[in-house]
Amino acid sequence: MNFIEDVIQSFPFSREAVISLDADGNRTVHYFSHLFARSLGLSGAMLEQGVRRGDVVLIMLGSRVEWVISMLACFRMGAVALPCSPQLTREDLAWRIVETGASLAIGEPEYLAELPEGLPYLDLADLERIFDEDLDQATPAKSADLSPDDPALIVFTSGSTARPKGVVHSQRYLTGQATQAEHWLGAKPGDLVWCTAAPGWSKSSRNAFIAPWLRGAKALLVEGRFDPETRLRIAREQGVGVLCQAPTEYRILARRTELSPTPGIHRMVSAGEALNPEVIDAFRDATGLEIADGYGQTETGAVTGMRPGDSLAGREGSMGRPLPGIETRVVEDELQVKVSTSPTFFSRYLDGSSFEGEWWPTGDLVEADEDGFLFHQGRNDDLISSAGYRIGPVEVESALLTHPAVAEAAAIAAPDPERGSVVKAVVVLRDGIPGDALAEDLQRHCREATAPYKYPRIVEFVDELPKTASGKIRRAELRARQV
Repeated sequence: MNFIEDVIQSFPFSREAVISLDADGNRTVHYFSHLFARSLGLSGAMLEQGVRRGDVVLIMLGSRVEWVISMLACFRMGAVALPCSPQLTREDLAWRIVETGASLAIGEPEYLAELPEGLPYLDLADLERIFDEDLDQATPAKSADLSPDDPALIVFTSGSTARPKGVVHSQRYLTGQATQAEHWLGAKPGDLVWCTAAPGWSKSSRNAFIAPWLRGAKALLVEGRFDPETRLRIAREQGVGVLCQAPTEYRILARRTELSPTPGIHRMVSAGEALNPEVIDAFRDATGLEIADGYGQTETGAVTGMRPGDSLAGREGSMGRPLPGIETRVVEDELQVKVSTSPTFFSRYLDGSSFEGEWWPTGDLVEADEDGFLFHQGRNDDLISSAGYRIGPVEVESALLTHPAVAEAAAIAAPDPERGSVVKAVVVLRDGIPGDALAEDLQRHCREATAPYKYPRIVEFVDELPKTASGKIRRAELRARQV
């Protein structure tokens, strides 16, 4: 198998593949013919740099077409793509290079400046020369005849509870995205899909362009940081049909912008952590669309999701049902995935260890309703045990977020000499003056919005919450600050 032959060459070369907007808003249409030719040329340049089948190529590019081309060049020759977040520090990069044994880097100059000395690289100027058809080019690499078990991609976990771990995905991971592309992402042939996740994260590696192409759709790439004032305007102007965002982005849009109907968009999806029901309600009321939540891990790929056609009425906050063909079970409140049924389950960690069991323990706590829809209750390590009660942080955070003064919130356990632990709320305000009066009002609000034993007995106001680069709240860091 080979992604280039099996997917790219299955489309007419005259077909649009990627629409890109640069930092100045300039729009460019990239056809499959462009991507094929440029990835061909880049594979030859990589050969000249000593890259061979199985070698790791570190990619440090933002949301631009060169990122896609670099990934495709790796897939063509059987090199292993290591997309990295542009936000990584020099220490982060040095550690990843040691862990993976990367043999080449491809990136933007400002990101490459953070690399340790000694690693060969190609920068944007190099890529421009490689893509210039009027210049002599290296002989392209041959299209590798790959096994489904050959490595294709390395993605590091978000590091929300420990140091990030390198996860190796095989070639089958790429085409295995077809299930979630149809039954969760919901892209249709001809759609323009905008997955806003930055390169380097699991969601972007599968949904920025791979999943859309598997559905006959095209991808939108937009350079620049998240700007709530322009996000939905860009989606409307570009004719986006499917919008895939992080929960944090939906929350910010709901609280800091004036939502309005979004003609053209027929599907909004979210994944990464539980999306609060009140955010879903805000989008439904303003746009007529429900945000379809989904769930997966770096190791598993997509596992559950609200499918096209599923109604969220009465199920706001649900992460959906297991995707077709994927088996799950709940053991002592923990979600587990049957490995043999997941088309995107990882091969191994970088240290060589792999999972040999039948059921993968996700470490995520869920509840299921009578129809099999799952609701995320938090991580095992985020669970708050207070006076014999087991309290998941998500319900507390959801209650807090229904208060008009609250922009963001995290619930964690705080030591207590009598109860063992109590619920502590760490709150970023939208309005209001921090102090005892507002803290008491938030406590009263939570007692009314959820079970009284779940209300936060301690409220702390902060300017911002610590998060991973993918937008997940670092509850472990908040807990550590108390020690």
